[in-house]
Amino acid sequence: MSDTVLSSATREVVIGFDRPFVTIGERINPTGRKLLAEEMKAGDFSRVESDALAQVAAGAQMLDVNAGIPLADEPAILAQTIKLVQNLVEVPLAIDSSIVAALEAGLAVYEGKALVNSVTGEEDRLESVLPLVARHGAAVVAITNDETGISEDPDVRFEVARKIVNRAQDHGIPAADVVVDPLVMPIGAMRSAGKQVFALVRRLRDELGVNTTCGASNISFGLPNRAGINGAFLSMAMAAGMTSAITNPLETEIRQSIMAADVLLGHDRDCAAWIKTYRAPVAESGRRRENRRRGGSA
Repeated sequence: MSDTVLSSATREVVIGFDRPFVTIGERINPTGRKLLAEEMKAGDFSRVESDALAQVAAGAQMLDVNAGIPLADEPAILAQTIKLVQNLVEVPLAIDSSIVAALEAGLAVYEGKALVNSVTGEEDRLESVLPLVARHGAAVVAITNDETGISEDPDVRFEVARKIVNRAQDHGIPAADVVVDPLVMPIGAMRSAGKQVFALVRRLRDELGVNTTCGASNISFGLPNRAGINGAFLSMAMAAGMTSAITNPLETEIRQSIMAADVLLGHDRDCAAWIKTYRAPVAESGRRRENRRRGGSA
């Protein structure tokens, strides 16, 4: 069992099995957000700024930063976004791109130890991303698909994960710096999607000893009340051993599910974080007791 240590210039975050769950804010991503994409392409980062601040205020310990905008200079925009977000918040960042040049541009300006999102089991991807991760002393998200695509067989996805962990070690990247994404499928399209993830996360923990993450919102794609599904999924994934996720901390159901699971798994020592968040302020409680004593209303 290993800890994955990540950092910004001023703050360290540790992903680990016996630690509180790490929420990685998902909202700085123009995919599916047409207005945000147009603004970022035009050099308007006001929405990026507000999203960064809101997610950290809601409890995100890290932020995922993506600048995948069609027909735009992704490396330049990603580097600019990372510099802006780093100057605005103290949390570590996940640098998110499918373009190696963009990952390189982001890592070049990043201060601290970043999480690179991501590498797959495809040979060309392994040989282009892993040396970059090693050179910058970063950690990396390992996506469990390869040249054959995304397998519906969790055993195949496990073997892809094993391959990536082994290849990372060949490049001097320890298993502790590989955070595996077991790939979450939409439950509306695949009835066994949740059970597959839970079983795979247990194997990744028990057999490979690696930390895990996922794009949690994939599980609810196409369904109503997505936050309700996402929150339930995350609490169950945490019970199976998942240690982080890219998700939306602004959703109350998701935030509460993660915090409650940390309490029930013994990762919130003395329930301190839960009590701090949900206990009524002392002054307000005192006022209510005084009102009740006097026979008044609260």
